Amino acid sequence: MRVSAKSDYALRALIEMATRADGRAVSAEELGKLQDIPHGFLQAILADLRRAGIVMSQRGQSGGWRMGREAETVSVADVIRAVDGPLVSVYGLRPEAVSYNDQADVLQHVWIAARRSLRDVFEQVSIKQLADQQLPDAVTSRTADEDAWQPH
Repeated sequence: MRVSAKSDYALRALIEMATRADGRAVSAEELGKLQDIPHGFLQAILADLRRAGIVMSQRGQSGGWRMGREAETVSVADVIRAVDGPLVSVYGLRPEAVSYNDQADVLQHVWIAARRSLRDVFEQVSIKQLADQQLPDAVTSRTADEDAWQPH
């Protein structure tokens, strides 16, 4: 899987919002500076997140962006789907919609299994956990093996 810049930037912006104890809105300009995210790109990402109900914009002097839902109810998977679409796609199709001939049909099972593995991690991790730097044991245990850190 390739994590897009869009997903990475969206998650970083949400972590910044979630770490604000007072829940006050933060401007896109400030978010961009804090996380080194290009302003125009960030605006488009925030619009995607707003459409998904993950963030909300607030107008006025103390305006900006803030969480539209409680950070503990927003998973990494929710964010990726909001800005990039399905976790796994094959030629733009969901894995269950792909069809192959009899010889290659087994590939569909690989794509479905890959999606399940991604869900096992991405759906367990919330923005709150990221902001608190407290990942679930099921996720941290996957990083304990030295091989997990090695490029292959």
